[in-house]
Amino acid sequence: MNKTIKHQLKHRSIREFKDQEISKEDLNIFKEVIQRTATSTGVQSYSVIRVVDKENRKKIAEVCKQSYVEIAPELFIFIVDCYRNNEIVKEKTRKSYEQAYDMEKFFQGFTDAALASQNLMNAIESKDMGGVFLGSILNDSKEIINILKLPEYTFPVLGVAFGYPNQDPMLKPRMDMDLRFFEDEYKIFDNYLDEIKDYDEEMKTYYDLRQKDKPLDSFSEQLIQRFENTLEKRTLILNVIKEQGFDFKLK
Repeated sequence: MNKTIKHQLKHRSIREFKDQEISKEDLNIFKEVIQRTATSTGVQSYSVIRVVDKENRKKIAEVCKQSYVEIAPELFIFIVDCYRNNEIVKEKTRKSYEQAYDMEKFFQGFTDAALASQNLMNAIESKDMGGVFLGSILNDSKEIINILKLPEYTFPVLGVAFGYPNQDPMLKPRMDMDLRFFEDEYKIFDNYLDEIKDYDEEMKTYYDLRQKDKPLDSFSEQLIQRFENTLEKRTLILNVIKEQGFDFKLK
């Protein structure tokens, strides 16, 4: 098994980092990895914002409700970016096309941003660093847009905080792939609680370093908590996307 796969198989979210800067050389390597990530139809409709400003870091940490976001050595925010390509076409043709900000372009950019963030994480871990994905920037997507001064036809997707690990968390249990990997067609099970019975028990042996004194609840209980405690601003994300100029042509 090669080194890349070994890193991938032991992926863990790192939330506490050493007070150690990442070299400019490594940052440039990470930028090149992002640049070379596969992109839908080659249009590269995403961008990345490296957040250095301390005040902006503080504001983003407040949105995420995660203090480590403020003090992590590096923070990259990946965004859908259809603004740039729209401007290129406008300058070239003196025209504006509705297709520049339709549903297809939005999801192209969203997918590209997600792929690039995972590619970055692979590179981070290959350098014996660690990081954490921050879907929590969507706790208040409108505020993130304001903080980063995002123009129309852009939208935040995901954050990645990273640096040299100062913790050694347990490898978090995962659901059996028989429930998530199918051939030819989607498989529906008669009783999902029976299928995840062992996984439910295994999850209760995992200690999250954010709550060191107690193991997690079973997976099924965690799902219930997630469904019962949905953040209202997350349920309104589609409205924010529309305010950013994207036209989903919903009937």
